[in-house]
Amino acid sequence: MDFKFVHNNVNVFDLQKSLAFYDKALGLKEVRRINAPDDSFIIVYLSDNQTNHRLELTWLRDRTEPYDLGDNEIHIAFTTQHYQEAHQLHQQMECICFENEAMGIYFIEDPDGYWVEILPER
Repeated sequence: MDFKFVHNNVNVFDLQKSLAFYDKALGLKEVRRINAPDDSFIIVYLSDNQTNHRLELTWLRDRTEPYDLGDNEIHIAFTTQHYQEAHQLHQQMECICFENEAMGIYFIEDPDGYWVEILPER
């Protein structure tokens, strides 16, 4: 059997805030949206317009509190040819949550506390 990656999902508390963050921080754009017939959830798929992989954001209407991410030991990662410019943008956005200069990587944190690794294209 063959398998291929399709998407990663994160649940978000404030969909509009998350859409704005992922657009500004990573240039991800909405490519598909699913609205529940009873308005109980919205699923939005974001694309980097370079790969077939998607980031799926799920918003649940009845959610009243931000998500508890526990130890948050998972993350998604992005690479860029413009590492210094990206670092500068993320500094301005004040979303850098951890840097490992020895490894040449850093992490940004989205509005829900999920970490996203940023590394230079090698």
